Amino acid sequence: MHSDALDLDTDVLVIGGGPAGTWAAWAAAKRGADVILVDKGYCGSSGATAPSGTGVWMVPPVKDDREKAKAQREALGGYLSDHDWMDRVLDRTWRNMDLVESWGYPFPREDGAALRRGLQGPEYMKLMRKVVNRAGVEILDHSPALELLVDRDGAVAGARGVQRQADRPWTIRAGAVVIATGGCAFLSKALGCNNNTGDGYLFAAEAGGELSGMEFSSQFAVSTAFGSVTKTAHYSWAVFTNEAGEDLNAVKDGHYSASTIGRALLSGPVYAQLSKARERPEVQAFLRYAQPNFFLPLDRSGINPFTQRFPVTLTLEGTVRGTGGIRIADGSCASTVPGLYAAGDAATRELICGAFTGGGSHNAAWAMSSGSWAGEGAAEHALELGAGSNARHVSGAGGAGYHDSWASASASDPGADAVIAGVQDEMLPLDKNLFRTELGLRSSLGKLDALWESLRTAHGASARDQQRSRESAALVATARWAYTSALERRETRGMHRRADFPALDPQQQHYQIVSGLERVRLRNEKHAPSIETRVSAAVR
Repeated sequence: MHSDALDLDTDVLVIGGGPAGTWAAWAAAKRGADVILVDKGYCGSSGATAPSGTGVWMVPPVKDDREKAKAQREALGGYLSDHDWMDRVLDRTWRNMDLVESWGYPFPREDGAALRRGLQGPEYMKLMRKVVNRAGVEILDHSPALELLVDRDGAVAGARGVQRQADRPWTIRAGAVVIATGGCAFLSKALGCNNNTGDGYLFAAEAGGELSGMEFSSQFAVSTAFGSVTKTAHYSWAVFTNEAGEDLNAVKDGHYSASTIGRALLSGPVYAQLSKARERPEVQAFLRYAQPNFFLPLDRSGINPFTQRFPVTLTLEGTVRGTGGIRIADGSCASTVPGLYAAGDAATRELICGAFTGGGSHNAAWAMSSGSWAGEGAAEHALELGAGSNARHVSGAGGAGYHDSWASASASDPGADAVIAGVQDEMLPLDKNLFRTELGLRSSLGKLDALWESLRTAHGASARDQQRSRESAALVATARWAYTSALERRETRGMHRRADFPALDPQQQHYQIVSGLERVRLRNEKHAPSIETRVSAAVR
């Protein structure tokens, strides 16, 4: 039936086609490696960055400016960031933005100089696809990965997946693999995030990898109650009110409080109005230029957000705007598994953000810098192995929700949609995830553990069935790691809020490392700078 199955060899396989994946593919190709990039969607238009504008954490190489930039978010991030890593990211982002300009990105200009404080997602990702193509990278669109391949020594040696449009499987053997699959928003319908289902986390864990910072996964962003746009910078101009029109005082120092809005939502509807820009037409024009898709659902509903209030809600973005992900072992963004590298939202961002981040900014800088390091590291690893690396005996690491026989679903299979709904019942409610308690976390973990047991042998007949089944497994696994970590961190730090432990505890200034699938294991690791970057001057 599948005699046309795709079977390929390469030096470096990149899984994911967003900013981190494209930077990794380009960097690996520039190091002389043969590279294949596979994307669940269409590289250049899928993912959280593609549909939106994003700021970039980019600071001129001036010592005082850099020190100020690093200090600005330190308290907000719960003092878990690492200044060495922050310096590296600022250095690499500055250099990479030079490249973006040289490649022809249309930065706005002022007095003849390019204003490089941000990027418009559609133009940025369209450009990155062109850059990757010019570098000789082979791109397979609509080709989600389903599992990693490992050799007899446990090193990662490629991956298997499906091509959805051809409904056929693919196997790619590689000397090294970069996971750049993004974070996990639990299919909350946040704009651009519904292909971010934690797949890379699952793949890494099945191969023996570790994750860090998964408790920092409760990022809820304001959106209209009738739309999916979670770009929130414009809400600094807003006044939030309850049903009676009373000001919630939810905006302070230009930032809204998700906690304040969340508590109000538990009692009734909440509304927003961009009142602070009502008498400033020049600001209104700038806001529309900077983030046009923010206004689309409002315009379609006939609402003028500057003169009328509109209903809002909080939409879960999970680890897409959280900081947790695959644990980074060294400065090349290698994981703890030989041959496996991680970049972007798939990797932990605690190293530069600690316990809190936001849309774009640090995440955007991390995507292009970690992608570059992961691509370079993967290329060097693969080229050192040599041509014989793809002759290794390999086997699939995939487990829950996956079976490579393309058989029909079993009678005991609860169905991927039912599993996904079960996960969302525990992750999307504000009173379970935004405001966490020991009682609530233990209750949710019991249900998530039962869901994990129910899908261990589930599989489906078509490419779409296979993908959906694995996504459901990734969602359950990610939720279990997040809540196991949240239960253990008995304090409030960054975006992790414990209603029963509302204060930050200085004795818990450490990283929490989780691993395992059937049984989740957790250990603490001393706060940076104990993580050795091991970076040569050339790589830096």
